[in-house]
Amino acid sequence: MKKYLIALFALLASLLSFAQVDKHSELYKTILRQDSLLFMVGFNTCDPSQYEQLLSEKFTFFHDKDGISNKKDFIHNFKNGLCKSPATYKVRRVLVAESTEIYPLYKNNVLYGAIQTGVHKFYETLAAKPETYVGIAKFTNVWLLENQVWKLTKSLSYDHQGAQDSTPHSSMFDNDATMEAWLAGLKIPTLGIGLIKDGKLQQIKVFGELKKGVTAPYNTIFNVASLTKPITAMLTLKLVSQGKWDLDEPLDHFWIDPDVAKDPNHKLLTTRHILSHQTGFSNWRHNNKDGKLHFEFTPGTKFQYSGEGFEYLRKALEHKFHTTLDQLAGDLIFKPLNMQDTRYFWDTKTDSLRVAPGYNPEGIAYKTVKNKTANAADDLLTTIEDYGTFLCSVLQGDGLSPKVFEEMCTRQVVSKRDKYFGLGFEIYNIGKGDYALSHGGADEGCQTLVFLLPKTKQGLLIFTNVDDGYKVYEPLINHYLGDYGKKIIDIETKIKTEAGK
Repeated sequence: MKKYLIALFALLASLLSFAQVDKHSELYKTILRQDSLLFMVGFNTCDPSQYEQLLSEKFTFFHDKDGISNKKDFIHNFKNGLCKSPATYKVRRVLVAESTEIYPLYKNNVLYGAIQTGVHKFYETLAAKPETYVGIAKFTNVWLLENQVWKLTKSLSYDHQGAQDSTPHSSMFDNDATMEAWLAGLKIPTLGIGLIKDGKLQQIKVFGELKKGVTAPYNTIFNVASLTKPITAMLTLKLVSQGKWDLDEPLDHFWIDPDVAKDPNHKLLTTRHILSHQTGFSNWRHNNKDGKLHFEFTPGTKFQYSGEGFEYLRKALEHKFHTTLDQLAGDLIFKPLNMQDTRYFWDTKTDSLRVAPGYNPEGIAYKTVKNKTANAADDLLTTIEDYGTFLCSVLQGDGLSPKVFEEMCTRQVVSKRDKYFGLGFEIYNIGKGDYALSHGGADEGCQTLVFLLPKTKQGLLIFTNVDDGYKVYEPLINHYLGDYGKKIIDIETKIKTEAGK
């Protein structure tokens, strides 16, 4: 039997040398559908009939604690074990979605099966007590087409660890139905979550509805408000890395806004000041009494968040390169990263049926404004997948020289206690020389937030389409970023406490 197992693992290892399929492929979706039937319908509801349908007559199960069983023994043990437990006792299996890998099996270029590998977690409920996390394990399943019907032929469950040996994720975040209920209670119409691990976008989840009765799709398009700024910042830093732009060259060489033409401060304004929010401008000129742009202090002397600064930079770039901002972004970011659903403004390629409308806290939708020109600071349209791909490129420093990447992550100015602005991103000091890069967006019907941890190559994206979407931030940050998230929350809590004094 030992030789049999070694041979089986060797076979699986050789098969896994083939490239895994893309998560958007039909095969990936098919195997996940089979997995859902096996566990969500079969195991979690204690329905042995599902196993009768899904398991091949040749089925063999290998368990690192309980040995080997065939189909007959497996179903017998299931019926007379878990399914005979008291009604007050339940066990639930949760697939860690981002761990799933699917590998196709071919013979003579004809698909005959697939290997599924991943991680699953287990929770139990006893009597009236809350559900408890009890452990985690790895698994490998071999699915074969038998008369064009998918059947589970081999299943291996191994590396079991109890709750004391592994760190669980809260069951709420692993269960889509529970998440949907939580969001409904908070009145969050649509939520998009992206998780970056090891520098790669490993999980995308979108919950809720675009409007009543219309489920928000996996590729929902969100207006992400000020998350536009990092896009503009990165394309500018790429130009700096190429030697085509200078962080510290006065922008009056390329553009002077008529409102400040008579103020000598315009001769001091540089790209560095803009990307680190030290321009001296208010956020938007229309907020000023006369509706005009003013320098409220000398550029480079202190922090003041400003969208106007990014618009100033846009005009300078467009005058210098004789092209539009969206064309620059297309050439330097969108096209190279295949960000097909991302654009600065609405055009004929915008799929309006996938756009998440903005809502107020009472659930009333705002009128959707379809901008027709680029704003360097606001109103970017994008998806979790596109923007997550962009953030992964930021983590890798794609297109940036080492010096420019270092500048981007260097504290340029203090914004608040333990918070600074670098070039395009806010920087959290999370202790022991570590830091997090962050940016948020907030507009009518829009609350968005992203975090990057350059040293560990982690990241988190949170997109919502409601004024008070920030209500989900703290639990999601704590859950997905662990100890780093707690440090970030502590910094924000101290800032709010001091502001309230």
